[in-house]
Amino acid sequence: MESGHQTNYSMLSENQGSLRPPPYRRNIPRYHSTNHKKSGSSCCFRCIGCCYCCLFLLVFLAALLTFYLYTVYKPQVPNYSVDNFSVNTFNVMKDFSLSAEFVVVVKATNPNEHIGFVYGADNHVIVMYSNSDLCSGKLPAFHQPVMNATLMKVVLKGESEFGSGLQEALMDNRHTGKIPLLVRVKVPVSIVLGSLPLRQIVVFVNCSLVLDNLQPDKKAKILSTQYSYDVQL
Repeated sequence: MESGHQTNYSMLSENQGSLRPPPYRRNIPRYHSTNHKKSGSSCCFRCIGCCYCCLFLLVFLAALLTFYLYTVYKPQVPNYSVDNFSVNTFNVMKDFSLSAEFVVVVKATNPNEHIGFVYGADNHVIVMYSNSDLCSGKLPAFHQPVMNATLMKVVLKGESEFGSGLQEALMDNRHTGKIPLLVRVKVPVSIVLGSLPLRQIVVFVNCSLVLDNLQPDKKAKILSTQYSYDVQL
């Protein structure tokens, strides 16, 4: 006879009673710290900042030195002019060649009180007519002291081809009494500050002048002059 008492529990089957193990733990990815990258970037920025500070300091010191030199020494550009022009030889041949010899006196004026100039020997002077070279020569090498005006006598000689067109143009200029010539000067100049020689520069001087004649037995008169200057550092 079955008991009518009901149990308060139930039996589980073998499969139902098997407990599933917990899932395997997943490895949490590890991230490397970026503190060292930040520190490296900070060092880089500091280096760049230091470089800019040094550059700014150098520029400031250079500007301060330049201002000091200009204030104390008061540099001025020397003046150049053609003081005299004489003709020793000017012969136009039948074969359209030209033989010329001129004597040009160049005046160099140094108005500076504390700055001198040294003119190098590697220079040249050319006299041109209508873009054609007539003759050439050299300036004497010398040291020009402060507050000085020096006259440099330059003898220029040359022989060149002179076509019929240039001969006709020159004859017309001689008849009108206005002969345009161009005197070109290129000379290396060293600046002397007190007794200290500084760097060398190259000075270019172009003098466009008009003469009344080119006759060897007659004094040539300079009717007009026009100058242009350039400096190569």
